[in-house]
Amino acid sequence: MARVLGRGMPRLPTALILGVVAAWTSPAVGCPFCGAVGESLAMRRDAAAVFAVGESAGPATPDPDGRLCQPFRIDQTIRGTATAGGTVRARVDGPLEGTALLFGTGMAATPEWSAVAANEALLGYVIAAPPTAAAAPERLRWFARRLEHPEPAIAADAFTEYGLAPFDAVRESADAFDPAALAAWLDEPGIDERRRGFYGLAAGVVAARQADPAMRRRLLAALHAALDAPRNDFRAGFDGLLAGLLVAEGASGLDRIADRGLFRPDASALDQRHLLAALRFATESLTTTVPRDRIVAATARLIHFPGVAADAVVDLARLQAWESVGEVADLWTTVGRDDPLVRRAVAGYLAACPLPEARRRLDALRAADPVRLEAALESARSPFARP
Repeated sequence: MARVLGRGMPRLPTALILGVVAAWTSPAVGCPFCGAVGESLAMRRDAAAVFAVGESAGPATPDPDGRLCQPFRIDQTIRGTATAGGTVRARVDGPLEGTALLFGTGMAATPEWSAVAANEALLGYVIAAPPTAAAAPERLRWFARRLEHPEPAIAADAFTEYGLAPFDAVRESADAFDPAALAAWLDEPGIDERRRGFYGLAAGVVAARQADPAMRRRLLAALHAALDAPRNDFRAGFDGLLAGLLVAEGASGLDRIADRGLFRPDASALDQRHLLAALRFATESLTTTVPRDRIVAATARLIHFPGVAADAVVDLARLQAWESVGEVADLWTTVGRDDPLVRRAVAGYLAACPLPEARRRLDALRAADPVRLEAALESARSPFARP
């Protein structure tokens, strides 16, 4: 039977609250700094019952469900069975002209088709790409040589493969990266910012195991220069650059981050959110080089900033960093006074914390602010509840 906390309120089980906070900040699959990347072309190829090459054979029009579809004449079947010269109707993201890759999924006899525009270079790339069943590090070694390929669709798909890959596979295949190219990409003005973030992470991986001191210095200099570049309101990829710094420099990377002012009151809330993402990554992937107590201390410094307070408190609960119980409880009347998301995080943390101080703080909040505490506790029971 659940232990009772003052006024008959049952204590929320620690396992329940920790499950909830884990859902609030569940780790990303694949590269946590690459954003939503979708399926790669090799994944679509290998999942298809029929894989073919065709030519557009008419205009794109909506189907009865409103999805845009277009007719294509099949020229060549690469895998599966389809009649050469026959016509299929395939879903498209936009009207296509000329050659297309055709993916037939579902039942081989009556596949559902989708199409992607292709030229000769992309067609050869998709046919030659290693199978998805192959070992991830070996697959990445093949795609590493095609990052920033002059054909944009190939470069984008190679990046997608890295966005879906586990970090351990990225680290294991680091020998496939060209260190000089990584350094140059970090400084290239035209590079997509999400890719720059990944290249920062990759530069950190390569620098950490770099035997050539001059190349290590070059990679670190490029990484620091990218971090110091003028900031904009969006700053995509900054979390990857910060993570790269932690990969390359370990615990001392946290000192370099502090030197950059990310813990100051005038720091950008967006930059601090990127820092939280990098700290989560360190918790999950850098346990041998960045001590847990350093990650906890850095996370605890962020709970006082309104833009990231709620997420930082949730991260402390996920880390079971109960030594911050007093600071977290105080947020109820400071940062959380007008922010229900902060109050939810505080309530969840206190309900999960096993220390007597957490029980005392909950009782004090129940006496002073019972309605809002109950609302916050109810919200904390579900990551999908409205605050």
